[in-house]
Amino acid sequence: MLHEPVRSSNLRSVGYDQAERVLEVAFHGGGLYRYENVPAEVHVALMMSSGKGGYLAQFVKGRYRYRLISG
Repeated sequence: MLHEPVRSSNLRSVGYDQAERVLEVAFHGGGLYRYENVPAEVHVALMMSSGKGGYLAQFVKGRYRYRLISG
């Protein structure tokens, strides 16, 4: 999955697979997380958000099943 670098104090990059509805988030601290069944509009809103870490915390974490891929 291709990741796009983002401007964030917490997030390093974000990747999304629309066919699989999978969101991947890499953090500056080294962790890479994969969130499952994430709608495309959530990914778009995350990428458009000026506060990506805050958006992730409010609208992704705790709402979608995830697993640590590396880190």
